[in-house]
Amino acid sequence: MRRILLFLFTLCLAPITRAGIVDAPAANLEISLMTYGPGDIYWERFGHDALEVRDTASGEAIAFNYGVFDFDQKDFLLNFARGIMAYRMDAETTQSDVDSYAGEGRYVRRQRLALNDEQKERLRRFLLWNIRPENAGYHYDYYVDNCTTRVRDALDDALGGILSAQWVNKPGGMTFREQTVRLMSNQPWLMLGMDFGLGPYADQPMTAWKETFLPMALESELREVSIDGKPLVSGETLVVPARLTPPPEKAPDLRWPLLLAGLVFALPLALPAISRRGAARGVFVAAGTVFTVFAGVAGLFMLGLWTLTLHRSAWGNFNLLAYSPFALLIVPGIWRLRRAGRPMSKLASRVTGISFAACVIALLLHLWPDFPQRNLPWLLFALPCWAALTWTFCRRHD
Repeated sequence: MRRILLFLFTLCLAPITRAGIVDAPAANLEISLMTYGPGDIYWERFGHDALEVRDTASGEAIAFNYGVFDFDQKDFLLNFARGIMAYRMDAETTQSDVDSYAGEGRYVRRQRLALNDEQKERLRRFLLWNIRPENAGYHYDYYVDNCTTRVRDALDDALGGILSAQWVNKPGGMTFREQTVRLMSNQPWLMLGMDFGLGPYADQPMTAWKETFLPMALESELREVSIDGKPLVSGETLVVPARLTPPPEKAPDLRWPLLLAGLVFALPLALPAISRRGAARGVFVAAGTVFTVFAGVAGLFMLGLWTLTLHRSAWGNFNLLAYSPFALLIVPGIWRLRRAGRPMSKLASRVTGISFAACVIALLLHLWPDFPQRNLPWLLFALPCWAALTWTFCRRHD
């Protein structure tokens, strides 16, 4: 079905393009990078971009982009969960794109690129080949194969590898994790969930080449590129100013908020060790159940992402040391303490002690300079909770 739609789209586009960008001499073509700023909805937070090919003689301008997916495709949600995301290339008149993003309050910026005729011709041939139904689809990856990396790679190929040569050894500004947290910071719960689920892959040292997975990073890096002493960007126009609040320049520091939350949550977990009152036991049971169920379910989720999906940015997550599926084994032991005088659960006590020790080990691993994952905020939340729960079980056992 997707191929049929693409074929029909190509037929509809053909009468437009043949009048301009397909048959125009390369000297008449103008190539620009169109960047669309972050939107308000979570899937718009990373921005978007397209390559515009304009025939200066006819005025025809087509924007080629790689960000189209179909919610109605067979098994879309299942494949998305498994990390199999089928995206495709598309093309629209530039004006329709501009009108759409302007209506969402997102900025639109055009950067005209100083390509010679040979480079323009090479890029045009590639884009027209790529938009054919049999070539348009690809498997999307958030960080290494997305709508921006495809644009970047097409430009790099047309320029004979100049971009990769200049960027592959240039240090980047942030990691994948920092960029993700920064851009998602307007939706705190989603930001926390994404930060929690990212593994060591998201903390790898970055280069400018890798960091141009973001449209705004590609836009910024292109301004610094020179070819034979001349800037690649020959002109820049803010087509539509942003009406939305821009993302912060830096990722928020989650260490102290999560440590404070962990300390607050640990208080009811320590109540039975302090007080023998029935109310204290009730509060403990409620808080203990919430924490251990969260830790256990989160552990199952992380383990599933690692073993059952292609979301490699979530593989090998060291948060599993502090949030283990085994935490679910503690729940029955917590409920045994609802009434005074009931015997302790040895299994719950042992699993709690092991979980506390694993959390301490995970924290100590951060003393290793080359430790691959920056998950300290989540350890600072878990450690007080495991410590309080372990103390309660030890005191009750005594």
